[in-house]
Amino acid sequence: MALNLTHLEPISLEEMDEAASLRTRIDRKYIVDRNTVNEIVESLTPSSSVLDIDGRRSFSYQSVYFDSPNFDSYRSAAYRRRRRFKIRSRVYVDSDICKLEVKLRAGRKMNAKKRFDYTLDKHKEITSEGRRFIESVVGDLSVPKELKPVLTTKYDRTTLVDLNSWARLTCDENLICEDWEENKVSLDHFVFETKSAGPPSCFDQLLWTHGIRPVRISKFCTGLAALHPELPSNKWRRTLNRYFSY
Repeated sequence: MALNLTHLEPISLEEMDEAASLRTRIDRKYIVDRNTVNEIVESLTPSSSVLDIDGRRSFSYQSVYFDSPNFDSYRSAAYRRRRRFKIRSRVYVDSDICKLEVKLRAGRKMNAKKRFDYTLDKHKEITSEGRRFIESVVGDLSVPKELKPVLTTKYDRTTLVDLNSWARLTCDENLICEDWEENKVSLDHFVFETKSAGPPSCFDQLLWTHGIRPVRISKFCTGLAALHPELPSNKWRRTLNRYFSY
């Protein structure tokens, strides 16, 4: 079910990146059922715009997450280490663009994301150039010697921007997670993620008025935990039990 956002004014990628890139931000995540999504869309204020590229408002994403053989990155999140990072390549399927991304958690719930232009045919491996980029981003944090692809996620994304505050809301649907052994798990709900510089945004407040509260979910960690119950997963157990389909 694609979101019906024909009533919203478009915003271009260039306009959004210039005003609302929010590379350092606080993220809040929500899981929303399809009926409630319709109610939320109808409640959007006139200051809400939708990312539009050549008439398209929904875009397919594929991300490959990399970790050590011992799942060091995953375990850092599971054990809530204050400083940690995760590494992924992201393919923008509709435009054949690929980026290598490092998402760095530096405490106080603040996330910083750094991106690097990557070769599409190398999106399932870490090149020597990619490794140098990763090491430059994480600083004194140790990067495992061996990094391998452990999870691939696929989903469709729509992005909303509030023109008053420049807060963002990403709306992901049709999420499928696949591990290195081609085992799969899916989520039948939408994953909403608000991105703001600090205080809860207008999008957070809108979700709260509909009874939707933030949940613990990470496509990388929750997907791996669902597929590999031998990994520590207490942090995401409630989300796993309630929402994921095997």
